[in-house]
Amino acid sequence: MEKTVTEAIQYRRSVRVYKDDVALDDEKIRQCVLNASLAPNSSNLQLWEFYHITNDVKLVELSKACFDQPASKTAKQLVVVVTRKDLWKKRAKANLDFIQDSFANKTLDQYTQRDKFALNYYKKLIPTLYTDFLGLFGGIKYCFFQIVGLFRPIYRQVRNSDMRIVAHKSAALAAQNFMISMAAIGYDTCPMEGSDTLRIKKVLGLPRGAEINMVIACGVRDEQGIYGPRFRVPFEEVYRKV
Repeated sequence: MEKTVTEAIQYRRSVRVYKDDVALDDEKIRQCVLNASLAPNSSNLQLWEFYHITNDVKLVELSKACFDQPASKTAKQLVVVVTRKDLWKKRAKANLDFIQDSFANKTLDQYTQRDKFALNYYKKLIPTLYTDFLGLFGGIKYCFFQIVGLFRPIYRQVRNSDMRIVAHKSAALAAQNFMISMAAIGYDTCPMEGSDTLRIKKVLGLPRGAEINMVIACGVRDEQGIYGPRFRVPFEEVYRKV
């Protein structure tokens, strides 16, 4: 029986050694990746891609790129979460087309303020945030927004480096969706940041604008796969009710 959300969260551990004699169901993992794609993300741009690795040759190559750490070397499959900030124009247009299709039965004079805001969001605001040239435009935007921010609340993360962080935060939310979904069906994972990301991009044939968010090892936990009891700092140290 599939676990509840709380049960899945409590079950999930970073498993570093997997059973060699237990195969994974490709379709079940594909469904977990589909769940990942439903994660909340900045402006619904969905600046991500998910590479589900089942090919034995690719698994060996990617394990080497992950320094052959136990999690990658014993994984039955891998899922690579990739950020694609470079696709912002394509994804913004997809959102805009979707919105315009939903307005198909309306004339321009029937558009509400909310309708107009949605259209302008993807026509004007997103290009303003994501357009840059060698970091120069980002610096100009940053200075302008800081000055405006002296007089009213305003979004300040407008540089190219800021937008990269936004893409990676969204991808991390998707990765967590994936790992909780895997835990819910009794599969185990280990998110790995320790890797040669350039080699991973070459193995997957990724373009220059793509970035590796994380590589997730997948399998069924071996008895030695969890290295120790779970440790968390006292909850009172991190919880603040305001």
